[in-house]
Amino acid sequence: QVQLVESGGGLIQAGGSLRLSCAASGSTSGINAMGWYRQPPGKQRELVARISNGGSTHYADSVKGRFTISRDNAKNTVYLQMNSLRPEDTAVYFCNAQRYFTYDYWGQGTQVTVSS
Repeated sequence: QVQLVESGGGLIQAGGSLRLSCAASGSTSGINAMGWYRQPPGKQRELVARISNGGSTHYADSVKGRFTISRDNAKNTVYLQMNSLRPEDTAVYFCNAQRYFTYDYWGQGTQVTVSS
């Protein structure tokens, strides 16, 4: 099993910045990618950004140019730097780790609220 612990959410004004962190522990061998998803109020969970072991990244169109995902493999930690935040970025943000391209693990989620 993989345990994921997120931190860094909070309340921020539009235009501000936040940095989310997610630390993985447990059976971390075999993790091939980590990423961030979000679930806005009343909506489905959606991919925000993803990074592979090799550093390849993928972003949702809505966050390109504003959010940056990075990873410290030695610490099994993934980060999401969020700049120029908008009210529509308000959501619960979930950390994800994929293991052996098959098994998905989730954090408990952290609330990000952007006020206008």
